[in-house]
Amino acid sequence: MKQLAKTTVMTLLLGSLSGFAIANTAVNQQAIAPTQTTVKHALSLKDDTPVQLKGFVVKALGDEKYQFQDATGSITVDIDDELWRGQPISAKAPVTITGEVDIDYRPAKRVEIDVDSVKF
Repeated sequence: MKQLAKTTVMTLLLGSLSGFAIANTAVNQQAIAPTQTTVKHALSLKDDTPVQLKGFVVKALGDEKYQFQDATGSITVDIDDELWRGQPISAKAPVTITGEVDIDYRPAKRVEIDVDSVKF
């Protein structure tokens, strides 16, 4: 009887560990390290989807909002002032931004990128 109890406990333990391993597969890793995408593709993604974009910050729109552009289009990005780390902004200097899609539906649908990091 004790052997049956030990076997049952081990089976349950191994089953829960395999569930943990499945939860940490490459699919879940994309949330940690987003793959590079384009502005055109980012505009079609769901809210809170992690993204990485390469292109140019071409215009300051005010209130930490900027127009970002790549070969496929442009999108508004929200970049906190401290993320610039004192670097000058130039429309000719390529940058890589990492963040997530932010969709607001009021008063009309508006898609932006909430930026977490900027690489020069």
